[in-house]
Amino acid sequence: MKRYLFAFILLACVFDGALARVAHLLPVPKVVRTLDGSGFRLRGAVAVDDDFGCAVLRGWVSEWGHVRTDAKRRVVVKPSLISFSKEKERPSDEWYRLRVEKDSIVIEAVSAVGVIRAVASLRQLAMDCGGRLESVEMMDYPSFAVRGWMHDVGRSFVSMEELKREIRLLSQFKVNLLHLHLTENQAWRFEVKGYPQLTDASSMSRDKGKYYTQEECLELSAYARKYGVTIMPEIDMPGHSDAFRRALGFDMQTEAGKSVLKEALNQLAGAFPYSPYLHIGADEVQIHDKTFISEMIHHVHQLNRKVALWIPAGGNPEGADLTTLWSTAGRVTGGIPAIDSRYNYINHFDVFADVVGIYRSNVYYRSQGDSVVLGSMAAVWNDHALESEKDIVRQNNLYASVIASACRAWTGGGDGYIEELGTQLPYEGEGLEEFVEWENRFLYHKQWSLREADIPYVRQGNVCWMVSQPFPNGGSKDSAFAPEDDEFKGMGAGSDMGYETYRVRGAGIYLRHTWGKIVPTLFGHVGINHTAYAWTNVYSPKEQDAGALIEFQNYSRSENDIVPEAGCWDRKGSRIWLNGKELKGPDWNRAGERLARETPLTDENLTGRTPVRIHLRKGWNRVFLKLPYVDSGIRLNKWMFTFVITDTTGRDALPGIEYHAEAPSSNLKPQTSNLKSQISNLKPQTKKTAAIKYNFLRFQ
Repeated sequence: MKRYLFAFILLACVFDGALARVAHLLPVPKVVRTLDGSGFRLRGAVAVDDDFGCAVLRGWVSEWGHVRTDAKRRVVVKPSLISFSKEKERPSDEWYRLRVEKDSIVIEAVSAVGVIRAVASLRQLAMDCGGRLESVEMMDYPSFAVRGWMHDVGRSFVSMEELKREIRLLSQFKVNLLHLHLTENQAWRFEVKGYPQLTDASSMSRDKGKYYTQEECLELSAYARKYGVTIMPEIDMPGHSDAFRRALGFDMQTEAGKSVLKEALNQLAGAFPYSPYLHIGADEVQIHDKTFISEMIHHVHQLNRKVALWIPAGGNPEGADLTTLWSTAGRVTGGIPAIDSRYNYINHFDVFADVVGIYRSNVYYRSQGDSVVLGSMAAVWNDHALESEKDIVRQNNLYASVIASACRAWTGGGDGYIEELGTQLPYEGEGLEEFVEWENRFLYHKQWSLREADIPYVRQGNVCWMVSQPFPNGGSKDSAFAPEDDEFKGMGAGSDMGYETYRVRGAGIYLRHTWGKIVPTLFGHVGINHTAYAWTNVYSPKEQDAGALIEFQNYSRSENDIVPEAGCWDRKGSRIWLNGKELKGPDWNRAGERLARETPLTDENLTGRTPVRIHLRKGWNRVFLKLPYVDSGIRLNKWMFTFVITDTTGRDALPGIEYHAEAPSSNLKPQTSNLKSQISNLKPQTKKTAAIKYNFLRFQ
């Protein structure tokens, strides 16, 4: 098994761009098979016969050919001829069947959205194809109706250009919901005619003067609809409303306040004509007007729109049509349909481990959607300012996180919920193989369909470590223990096996997660004032310069944290050595400062700085980490480490190298620990795939 797994990962590293094109499809289709034949040539004249009039299809054809009604080669789109005896068997609006042959492409769908999803698959098949699509037949549909992402544009403005780019790129992976959180304490970003003071720069505390006109909202709505993406706009009420009070001088929970909000909702409905849901927030505030929520729900219903709100909410959600679940307290309420965003706040995510967690986890304890759990949403809450919208995308690892979440919701399955699995990549077995398969496909698209996006994620499925047991340090970050003594006496940590060790895998490892015991990790049950060690051995086929992505504290984009001192990696005393030489931490732009939320994060996270320049000798290289866990003065004190070797730019993992947890010159075997890991002892699960059923709800 180990030999097979190593070969599988090595093959993935070497042949990123050379696998069969069907192997690049993401998400993985429910049913797909290649056909005999030479495939469809992507140039020249082609006839398009489309009963749905899909603009995305015609645009794709126009990129490589020209449309002529008398052409022999044809692209044909037709309504599904499948009959369903019962209403509950009616398929998702996104269902499609696709067949590609030498002289024809035939798409069968139940709606225009299904055609858009088929075109997304065609685009992926056409990448790097040598001008000819392979002959293939597939049938596909989502296991969950909703695969979305949210931007907190109320706090941190995101331009129309960037929103359109994300819609266009993410729709290629069948993402279908964009939630726009338009109002916040920092600013009100939606133009309300008759109340210009709401969007006046004087009422804003961040990105002053930036907002969306109603004409821009209409434009964005039409653009999203073209790509099969539903926009869910939110006016948060009655909380998160400091900007509203600054602008108007009165509270939302007054008669005057409610009057303004109703007019704002009227105009919001007009500016987003294709949005079935208007979101009204309703969380994190003391509601003293007991009829406020029900009154606003009733008003939205009068606009012939449905109401969404956050759960847990500040008031009674009765009458709402949809809930978005947040925090561990977010639970399905009263049978109201829900979108799971409980552990998908990617502003708390690191680049590597949390992507593993979000991809391996099912959606709210389910392997397939139903009438209550509609899907999942990855949310970007930039409570803390960042310097630019480019930083919002990069520092939150937006594309890898959203696509991992959307792929799980489209494919269904999962090995369990994140509260059971945590964020650790399995060391071996089917769980690892499934993730590496996703990683192969995603990294292929990073080079092709996502090449204009800023993506810090690199390959991690081949990175492996030994981690020592935690040693009580009495609160001293400088205390040294047996692994450290062994390492620097020349024996190598773990050589005498006088302490417990664990094999782990991945570029990012949590010893204790952001959410403590709630999300299980290697030492999630171990408290503060301990020290652990980690080490790996890296084989380089030649002497070479390289980059390294290194991190010991991921700064959530929502905190007022203290920056490490110059030359230190974090405030816990973490250290790292390469071939016995210590790698010093950065000098930091604001070393030792506590950052107010309006002081932008810059180089505090690895996503905000260039990779560390390292030198690899030919042959074996030793990486050794010391990981104290003491009070750092940081609220979300993460016990973690990130290390992966990249090219000197940091864009891609360095090709041609191998990681080995055990010393290659030793016959030592990993030890079974008496201090059982909450993660590594989980048995690989049988790969779960959702059954082929047609019991989805309309979301469009």
